[in-house]
Amino acid sequence: QVHLVESGGGLVQPGGSLRLSCAASGMLFRVNAMAWYRQAPGKEREFVAAVTSGGSTNYANSVKGRFTISRDNAKNTVYLQMDSLKPEDTAVYYCNAIQHRDIWGQGTQVTVSS
Repeated sequence: QVHLVESGGGLVQPGGSLRLSCAASGMLFRVNAMAWYRQAPGKEREFVAAVTSGGSTNYANSVKGRFTISRDNAKNTVYLQMDSLKPEDTAVYYCNAIQHRDIWGQGTQVTVSS
């Protein structure tokens, strides 16, 4: 019954910005740390950012200073604000919950290209 729906991806030029959203249902959202991962073709899924139930955050070194993760417990939604995008950020982005690490949504495609 756990569902995760990612949205907000698109095509942007290098240096541009996007805000991704992940709407969660079927879980106790408030108690779950939430994370964003990404996967490019031919590569393994990699960690991007996480936010705990208390609001603490951490980021992969590759996105630190450019991406910001946040959550709105009233909306059961986690966000990823992506600024200063680079071509190497191109990937399908997925969200994930700490208590449901085996559940993934459909992902949302982010393409950074000129």
